[in-house]
Amino acid sequence: MADWSDKVAFVTGGSRGIGRAVSEVLAEAGASVAVCGLEADEVEEAASAIQASGGTALAVPADVTDSHSIGAAISAAVERFGRLDAVVTSAGIQRYGTAVDTDETTWDTVLAVNVKGVFLAAQAALPHLRRSHGSIVVISSVQAHVSQAGVVAYSASKGALDAMVRAMAVDEAAFGVRVNAICPGSVDTPMLRASARQFSDGSDEGAQRLVEAWGRSHPLGRVARPREIAEVVAFVASDRASFLTGEDIRVDGGLLATAPVALPD
Repeated sequence: MADWSDKVAFVTGGSRGIGRAVSEVLAEAGASVAVCGLEADEVEEAASAIQASGGTALAVPADVTDSHSIGAAISAAVERFGRLDAVVTSAGIQRYGTAVDTDETTWDTVLAVNVKGVFLAAQAALPHLRRSHGSIVVISSVQAHVSQAGVVAYSASKGALDAMVRAMAVDEAAFGVRVNAICPGSVDTPMLRASARQFSDGSDEGAQRLVEAWGRSHPLGRVARPREIAEVVAFVASDRASFLTGEDIRVDGGLLATAPVALPD
């Protein structure tokens, strides 16, 4: 694992799912972590848990869709820790619908959180990251590359993220800032569990059966654990990945290596 001693990381969506795992892994590696999320009580709990485990964390609740809110959170982290070395944007939402039945409000909400939220966090952080020659890691999705049925807004948002990562990587290279995307397959997060309940019988048992079925679509035969994604993020964000920028890195259990063709027996 990369040594994060004396480094400062800011993680949006840092109190749940992949973001929480990233916050914990970076803190274990020695980073001071600003945990950012929408729900103040969840953010406080996540930061407190890191501190109780011997890490250094600051709770910075913020709405990533609001420039003043996320800007104030970034400023609070820099004021507390004195610098900023990495930003990981994990805040995101999933909504379902086709181009016909997705209403305008749903479309706007998904794009606001998943795309605008990343843009605003990067915009607020980049002046500090340019000084530290730091990095940004964006949590995207395999659905930037392929799509299941009925996720037009979500897929559009993730495709936009990968394009934005490339653009920012080109722009920021001159300042020594690296920008990369991580594209996970299915990951066992609260968001995945909520989707599984929605499309099963609504029970925990039904959701578990559906999560296991989704896992079987990956060659490794299961969905990922959040920490498995976080370990990759920690490397990509670190100085050990110093020549890596503008990339979208698939961490998908082989999902996109497969072709959905059933050969005859």
